[in-house]
Amino acid sequence: MNRIYLFLLIISQFNCSFLLDGLNLQKEDNDKNLLLLLFAIPTGYNWNLPPGFPTPVVPSINPMSEAKVELGRFLFYDRALSRDQSMSCSSCHIQEFAFADAKVFPSGITGEIHPRNSQHLSNVAYHTRLTWNNPLMTNLEIQSRVPMFGASPVELGLQNNDFVNRLNANPIYPPMFQRAFGDPTANEQNVRFALASFQRSFISGNSKFDQYNFRNNRSALNASEVLGMNLFNGEKAECFHCHGGFNFTDTAFHGNSGSQEFFYHSNGIHSDTYYAPLSNDKKGLFDVTGITSDIGKFRAPSLRNIGVTYPYMHDGSFMCDDAENPTITSGKTKRDCAKNALMKVILHYESGGQTTVAKDTNLIRPFSLTSTERENMVNFLLALTDEEFLTNPKFASPF
Repeated sequence: MNRIYLFLLIISQFNCSFLLDGLNLQKEDNDKNLLLLLFAIPTGYNWNLPPGFPTPVVPSINPMSEAKVELGRFLFYDRALSRDQSMSCSSCHIQEFAFADAKVFPSGITGEIHPRNSQHLSNVAYHTRLTWNNPLMTNLEIQSRVPMFGASPVELGLQNNDFVNRLNANPIYPPMFQRAFGDPTANEQNVRFALASFQRSFISGNSKFDQYNFRNNRSALNASEVLGMNLFNGEKAECFHCHGGFNFTDTAFHGNSGSQEFFYHSNGIHSDTYYAPLSNDKKGLFDVTGITSDIGKFRAPSLRNIGVTYPYMHDGSFMCDDAENPTITSGKTKRDCAKNALMKVILHYESGGQTTVAKDTNLIRPFSLTSTERENMVNFLLALTDEEFLTNPKFASPF
């Protein structure tokens, strides 16, 4: 227990009014003021990080707290945060898919199809840039305004503060906002701050790979998965250049790092000719910078939980052949879909991809694997999925 809390509980139990005098509290208001003091003293946040994981960096304007995380969980699943109350954040970020949605492209309350697919939110606390192609989206507090209020495309479709009024009229929320922010009245900023805190709690680090690599359980990976890991990190496939580190991406920032790192890549899934007629919301980093050499460049996503985050790439280019199967989201069928789609991804990288001005040919260049090596690589990638994360009740809907 936090030592300050313990101290206050002791003086409460023993009615040590002389100690409270030193805190400028009136004796007749001891109980009320002590309660307020308990809520006012920050106690930090217990990340309960997996072995090998550094502490995330959190904006000073929105420090983590258990109360904010719990409030954010309710808000994340509440359809009151959409204009017509038909969708919530969880509509496009579903826990069983590591908070992606298994669709090529999501759609918002109006049915408008979005230009890029929903990214998974595993370990989003470590990302220095939060979307596929926008370097201006640097923290979750800012980014949440896009799905909430964005008009092109429409996602949750909010246009005013009616959603705040709905929250304030719901009796479950005033006590939660009080605990989280010291004020029972909801406002737009505190909604965003609570959502950000909940999403930062999405720490995923108990995959078979984690058990093998960070928990010293040498039986966690089988022989095929170990061989695939060696290929992944070796000079033949060189996957680690864009998908390295504990979070399997080259975009990361945490308490042990000296600077933010973020990169955008063209991996050759489409040619320059393909991109030329597309609208300027489908051309990658170019959509933001207007620089021709940025056409087709996107952020390399984390490969955490890749066994459930298909279809792959920013536009869902790689999906399993059985994509229309209505049971694709369950059990063995889900794993089979991932294996089939991941095999296509590996074959793409083996080919070296299509020719583009933006492609880094030092990173994306042809190589050759045997059928066994491909199978090993897929098996290793599937070992990055954290089943505990996908079913952890602390991330699930509270409703």
